[in-house]
Amino acid sequence: MFWTLLLLDCGRYRAFILLITFLIYTCYHMSRKPISVVKSRLHHNCSEVIQPLNSTHSLNDTTWCNWAPFDKSNYKELLGAVDNAFLVAYAIGMFISGIFGERLPLRYYLTAGMLLSGLFTSLFGLGYFWNIHVLWYFVLVQIFNGLVQTTGWPAVVSCVGNWFGKGKRGLIMGIWNSHTSVGNILGSLLAGVWVDQQWGLSFVVPGVITAIMGIITFFFLIEYPEDVDCSPPQHHGNPEESQDHPEDPANGPSCNKESSLESAVTCSKEASAQPSAISFFGALRIPGVVEFSLCLLFAKLVSYTFLYWLPLYISNVVHFSAKEAGDLSTLFDVGGIIGGILAGLVSDYINGRATTCCVMLILAAPMMFLYNHVGQRGIGISIVMLLICGALVNGPYALITTAVSADLGTHKSLKGNAKALSTVTAIIDGTGSIGAALGPLLAGLISPTGWNNVFYMLIAADVLACLLLCRLVYKEILAWKSSLGKDKGYREM
Repeated sequence: MFWTLLLLDCGRYRAFILLITFLIYTCYHMSRKPISVVKSRLHHNCSEVIQPLNSTHSLNDTTWCNWAPFDKSNYKELLGAVDNAFLVAYAIGMFISGIFGERLPLRYYLTAGMLLSGLFTSLFGLGYFWNIHVLWYFVLVQIFNGLVQTTGWPAVVSCVGNWFGKGKRGLIMGIWNSHTSVGNILGSLLAGVWVDQQWGLSFVVPGVITAIMGIITFFFLIEYPEDVDCSPPQHHGNPEESQDHPEDPANGPSCNKESSLESAVTCSKEASAQPSAISFFGALRIPGVVEFSLCLLFAKLVSYTFLYWLPLYISNVVHFSAKEAGDLSTLFDVGGIIGGILAGLVSDYINGRATTCCVMLILAAPMMFLYNHVGQRGIGISIVMLLICGALVNGPYALITTAVSADLGTHKSLKGNAKALSTVTAIIDGTGSIGAALGPLLAGLISPTGWNNVFYMLIAADVLACLLLCRLVYKEILAWKSSLGKDKGYREM
């Protein structure tokens, strides 16, 4: 394909893969974000808006400028339904997506997914220009968009996993995973440009950009290092270990010159055989998959509630305009970039993914409480609190969906079968997506009773996420003690 024109060395090819997958998933998240910014435009207080001269609305009508069907008093429930149409479809589709991702060429899979994501994102915005005011249209578009968006995450993680081994994976993927926050920031800023005028463009422009990126993906994505004559990464152990023990059953039959004809035939078959894709239940049996999946369910519940409802919360509590609320909410995502990198760096240094997640989750709970109670007392306090909350909330979420998923997808129990990576990623992110669907839904149902109750719900979810990692944290502590004991023994010798 066109990548042959690049003529790069293997190191630069790896950097190129990081860049193109970063841009791919930035576009996926950019196309999801506009709805959270446009919400406060679909329903807001119209008393401050000057009515046109030919208007037939009463001067006391405070909903005349809202977009039907979101102009009613139950608008929060309707907006929650639109959110959940996307998120429930995404959660269901994610469990299936990983299975397809392992069996189809990633380049074709991502290209089709991005083109369709761009289409459905644009269709939501075209509802403005086509003057559509029926709920089912927006819900249906969101359902289809949620399904096609599931093509992104398992495919990009699988592609990066094909190119990078375990060394420094936490740091590399922590930096790389900032695409989530960068996409959210770009989506907010792009949506903010048109939200107060023609809000349909807040969806159409990100949709077109996503579709263009899909075309670029088709021509330039390289799925495997072997496609450009680069060596694949070592995920576990030292490649020389298998040579030290050639007769080890785990290494298969010996293939030296002295071996029999039968052994030579067996070796030849095994060398040419491709590893089979792992089953769904086989992936669940990998140690740590269940715990991290359930933890992500609650961590993503918190993160996606902020993603979809933070601009509206800022608009309601601080009385900012839709654009100002959208712009301020991007600070949460800036904090998420810092948190994801910090989580990856620390987890690499201490060799403890679960412990890093647990500590950040413990710190996030009181910070969310403080943000709700004192974060709106001044713009300076609000900025600092949003950055800190974004780092602590999105740090564990970023670590689990990237480095942890890649670690488990190339777990030593798989004996080098990298075919499991896409399925493991889909299981973890699919379970997390159930939480992503529940969070905005609960926020829509609870927010009429007061924003304090929404934050209490988020804090409870955060604590549950932490508790689910206790067994893995205990195992990591035992591993550290064992490692310290060995080091002490070496020093005494």
